[in-house]
Amino acid sequence: MKTTSIKSTVLAGFAFLALTVSAFAGGKDPIKVEKSTITWVGKKVTGEHSGTISFKEGEVKLKKGALVGGTFVVDMNSINVTDLEGEYKGKLEGHLKSDDFFGVEKFPEATFVITSVKGNVVKGDLTIKGHTEKESFTLTTKDNTISGNVVIDRTKFGIRYGSNSFFDNLKDKAINDEFELTLNIVF
Repeated sequence: MKTTSIKSTVLAGFAFLALTVSAFAGGKDPIKVEKSTITWVGKKVTGEHSGTISFKEGEVKLKKGALVGGTFVVDMNSINVTDLEGEYKGKLEGHLKSDDFFGVEKFPEATFVITSVKGNVVKGDLTIKGHTEKESFTLTTKDNTISGNVVIDRTKFGIRYGSNSFFDNLKDKAINDEFELTLNIVF
C-alpha cells in the first residue's frame, strides 16, 4: 500500500515537473478559433466597405511566456461583408471571393507563418492567393491575446482589380491597393 502511494506521489511529481518545464521552456498553444476575430476594411475613392473573415486554425509558440512563433490559417470562404445587406452584400462577397480578388475556389486558405519576433514587431511569411511575401507587423501580446492593426498591399499578391497602380482612367472606380485588418487572436 505504501509503495503504491509513494509511486503515485513520485509520478504526480514528475508530471507536475514536466508541465512546469514545458510551460517555462516553451510550447505550442492552439488558437481559440471561435474567440479569435479578424475585421477588414477596404477603401475606394468613393467610400469603403468592411467585414469579417475567420480563422480556420492556428497555433502560437511561446518561450517563457513570450511569443516567439506561430502559424495562422484563415478560411477565405468565410469572407463576410458587414456594411451592406441583401443583394449588394451578396454581390460584394461574391466579387471578393472571385478571381478578381481572392480566388477562394482555387485558394481557400491564406496563411501567416511567424519567422521572428523582436519586441512587438512580428515578421513572417504571408501567403494570399498562392503568393508568399515577407511581411512585418506590429502586434501586442497581452495575457492570452495577440492584437493589432495591420495594413496589407493586395497588389503584392497579384490582386490588381481596380488598382490605379496598374490601370489608367479608373477615376472614381479606383480601389485602394492597401486593405486594413484588425486582429484579435486568443490562445
